Amino acid sequence: MNQTEQKKILCLCGGVGGAKLALGFSQLLNPDNLTIVVNTGDDFEHLGFTICPDIDTVIYTLSGRSNKTLGWGLEGETWQFMEELKKRGGEDWFLLGDKDLETHKKRLLLLTDGNDLTAITAQLASDSGIEQRILPMSNDPVRTIIRSSDPLFGDLAFQHYFVREKCEPPVSGFYFHGAEQATANPAFVQALEDPALSAIVICPSNPFVSIDPILSLPGIREKLQQTKVPVIAVSPIIGGQAVKGPTAKMMDELKIPKTSAAIAEHYQGLIDTLILDNTDSDQQQSVTALGIEALVTQTLMKSDADKQALAKFVLDSL
Repeated sequence: MNQTEQKKILCLCGGVGGAKLALGFSQLLNPDNLTIVVNTGDDFEHLGFTICPDIDTVIYTLSGRSNKTLGWGLEGETWQFMEELKKRGGEDWFLLGDKDLETHKKRLLLLTDGNDLTAITAQLASDSGIEQRILPMSNDPVRTIIRSSDPLFGDLAFQHYFVREKCEPPVSGFYFHGAEQATANPAFVQALEDPALSAIVICPSNPFVSIDPILSLPGIREKLQQTKVPVIAVSPIIGGQAVKGPTAKMMDELKIPKTSAAIAEHYQGLIDTLILDNTDSDQQQSVTALGIEALVTQTLMKSDADKQALAKFVLDSL
């Protein structure tokens, strides 16, 4: 085993962007040395199922089955269920593919049998041939709510904002329903306290609706502030834009500059290092002025080679 494989990493991760970097780490590290804690604020109940979009995206990505064209769902998906649902006047705004339904059916059966979300996620990952540990941030329900400045919409459940309304309502803030009463996943806390841990990596996921739900859990911010290992974030902003998703639009509406320096400010007090894309190298000084180390490399991950290269850059920085 080489020195890189021996490093032990804990990732905080959302969906598509986070899953890409998690895949890069999975291809470089010994499986026992990678733990991926996934946002569950996007989870919701729909058509009788508990849908966990970010967990499923991470599982599909690490198993090599994700739809690389769409960025979500499964490769080679079919849509007969949705076609029939639409004919019958059902709620067809959230697409559930025929293959994807098997995941939701199994999760429902395991929930009905009394399993918690950690055990269910471990089973689904194992069924997909994944050896790395994928953890929901909590076994308790936490739901991200989007506040809109448009009275026509008001407060929206995340998937209603993101999928049903196509991110169109203007955003004025967020809250995480259930977070104060929730308990962070005990396995997550154990991973944070692992004396063999090399670093905590905040993946290039939306800081407001993918990472902040994780940080909203009681005690997690404090543990990040107190940890003795490096906390490294990868900026999701490249050249004033988000690679995917509504991060840049949200920053506009919240009157936050669409810069990596603003991402550094958002995480100030929690992170030691921010990794910026080459495009944003001129922001290094602004980041370091916040007391945060600024490292520059290519962060755009178009290919598996890009994902590995970014993961290796992170590991080499330790």
